Amino acid sequence: MHEHAFHTARLTRAIDLSEQTRHLEFHVDGVERFHFQAGQFISVKERRTDGREQTRAYSIASPPRGDGKFELCLNRVGEGFMSNFLCDLDEGQQISWHGPHGLFTLHNPVQDSIFICTGTGVAPFRSMLHHLFADHSRNRGHEFWLIYGTRDESDIYYADEFRKLEREFPHFHYLVTLSRPTKSWNGRRGYVQEHVLTLLETLPDRGVESMHAYICGRHEMVAANRALLQQLGWDCTNIFYERYD
Repeated sequence: MHEHAFHTARLTRAIDLSEQTRHLEFHVDGVERFHFQAGQFISVKERRTDGREQTRAYSIASPPRGDGKFELCLNRVGEGFMSNFLCDLDEGQQISWHGPHGLFTLHNPVQDSIFICTGTGVAPFRSMLHHLFADHSRNRGHEFWLIYGTRDESDIYYADEFRKLEREFPHFHYLVTLSRPTKSWNGRRGYVQEHVLTLLETLPDRGVESMHAYICGRHEMVAANRALLQQLGWDCTNIFYERYD
C-alpha cells in the first residue's frame, strides 16, 4: 500500500465517547491487511460544499493487528468541516484517505516509558499500549505509565480498557487527572505536568536517564512537559512528541 496514494475505507461502527467525541472503526476497501506502526496517522480528504478539497490528519487509535481495519478518535470542532463530516458519518459510508504517515512511533529498544496526553491525544497511545501488551516480548522487564489529563469525568476516554490492562499487567500504571472535576471526584486533580513531576520524584532508582517519554496533545501542554523533563535533566533525544493543533 503506497503512503501517498488515496484509498477508501468504510465506516463499520461508531461509538459516542462523550457529547463531542466519537470513536470510529473503518475497514479498508479492497485489502486484507493494512500495515502501519503504532502511533502513526492517516490523512483524510473530503470536498467541502464550496468545492474546495480539505485534508486533515488523524492518529490511528487502534494497534496494528494485521487486518484491513483501523480506528480513529476525534472531537467535533465547532465550525470545523472535517471533524463534523467524520462525526456525522453513517455506518457503510466511505472516506478517502492516504497513509500511514508519521514518525511518532515506539522507539527500540523499548525502555521504561511515560506516556503523557490530554483529550484525544490518547489516540496514538491506545495504539501503542495495546501493541506493547499484545506480546510479552515487547514489554518484558519494563514499567509503563499513562498519565492522562482532561477537564472532567465525561471526557475520560477508553478508561475501561486501560484499567483492564492495569489489572492484567502490574507493570502498567494508569494515572488520570482532571483540571475541572466535580466535587464527587476522588482521583487526581490538576494538570498532567504536576503529576509527571510527582511520579518522577518517586522513581530516583529507576535510571530516568534511560527512560523514554511520549507526549501528545495541544501545543501548550506538549511544550510544558518537554520543558519540565529537560529541566529535570532528561536528554531531548529520549523525549518524543506530537502536537495536534
